[in-house]
Amino acid sequence: MSIISKDISKAVALLTNEELVAIPTETVYGLAGNIYSEKAIKAIFETKKRPFFNPLIVHIPSVDLLNDIVDYIPEKAQLLADAFWPGPITLVLKKKTIIPDLITAGKDTVAVRVPNHATTLELLKQLPFPLAAPSANPFSSISPTTAQHVEDYFKDTIKMVLDGGPCKSGIESTIIGFENDAPIIYRLGSTSIEAIEAVVGTIEIKNTVTEGGSLSEVEMSRSQKEISPNAPGMLARHYAPKTKTILTHNVSETLKQHRQKRVGVLVFQNEIKTNTIKAQIVLSKTGDLTEAASNLYHALHQLDKAELDVIIAEQFPNYGLGKSINDRLSRATKS
Repeated sequence: MSIISKDISKAVALLTNEELVAIPTETVYGLAGNIYSEKAIKAIFETKKRPFFNPLIVHIPSVDLLNDIVDYIPEKAQLLADAFWPGPITLVLKKKTIIPDLITAGKDTVAVRVPNHATTLELLKQLPFPLAAPSANPFSSISPTTAQHVEDYFKDTIKMVLDGGPCKSGIESTIIGFENDAPIIYRLGSTSIEAIEAVVGTIEIKNTVTEGGSLSEVEMSRSQKEISPNAPGMLARHYAPKTKTILTHNVSETLKQHRQKRVGVLVFQNEIKTNTIKAQIVLSKTGDLTEAASNLYHALHQLDKAELDVIIAEQFPNYGLGKSINDRLSRATKS
């Protein structure tokens, strides 16, 4: 029997009873629980097999509730919230003591956002508490962008997936923290660096981690530590298929190294013309990075089920959402 349902009242009842419900957002589906229920929050970590040192994102229905969650809002954080919420930006801010340490991995900051999905906003408005909701997948696996993806993962362990259709953005939110009130991007995501710069202005580059050098004029910091990351989604290996995955600048050359294998190929715009490929997915035939990001995880789910020996993924242009897609693919290929 399917656990997928569109019944918001059922989701409200389950969440109020400290159960978990998978919820849709514009980015990916989340595995949600009452942030004030120790039972629910522990169940999130245990169901996902997620380490407790990896903090969770708190979801609220409106920017007006931000002061209930955090102690201090830097000026540029308020600018970002006003510009992008509801939407795929998560802000990491000093938390109020009411926020359980279990949510924040013991840190004095909390990650919070307002999702841009009508179904989940309606759900949040009907609840007297915010929801913690990391992606609804086993830890380090491919994130889910449909209700079916979630049911395939958790049909025997949770009671409901609230069906909100396919996720529009398709990759997780951009996470922004603050040091001395200056914004730092902790995780690339569905809101591009260029869009963020347009709101908060030029910022000194402190640290870059992408191949190819500069991250424009936004400060970038990605923790390479496997313990105590500053925010969710910062671990080196994440979002990964079970199938061995390779990220390359040159798909055709990489194919030559795997002639005797069952190979799947993931490309941005231009199909590779060869009969040696078992499965191939083009993410955007028009070269639209937004469309490619939206299709990314669904394509990886398809290739991961195709009984392949290896998936070869093409590196994307290193600008706009191309940076975010490259981030996800690079983490998917870490061993």
